[in-house]
Amino acid sequence: MPAAARKSRVGTKSQAGPPQPIHKIKADFFRTLGHPVRVRVLELLKEGELTVGKLQAELEIDSSGASQHLGAMRRQGLLESRREGTSVFYRVRDPRIFQLLETARQLIGSYLEETQALIGDLDESSPARSKAGAKRR
Repeated sequence: MPAAARKSRVGTKSQAGPPQPIHKIKADFFRTLGHPVRVRVLELLKEGELTVGKLQAELEIDSSGASQHLGAMRRQGLLESRREGTSVFYRVRDPRIFQLLETARQLIGSYLEETQALIGDLDESSPARSKAGAKRR
């Protein structure tokens, strides 16, 4: 199915059928972000647009892989491109994506801190640790 036929809008009928529910659209959006290379592309583009060649070099992937990831992100509306001579430049379409990435970082950081605290609590209360502590006294 062509990309144009797959695109549908919430609340409107598309050529592909009835409108998609918002939870499906959100899932597709997050699925696009669900690859480490794509997250890294967004991180690299935080400072501004870059050429495909520069992105390839930074990501250490071949042109086919870069093209696949950039195309998927462009179709999802995350990236825009422009051509200048023989170079294609990519940029983030909406800077709010960086807020989303920062929120994700904070959530993950908080979860990791909680996990570390639980591990610390378990470590302190383990029988082997208690015996070792008693021997030192």
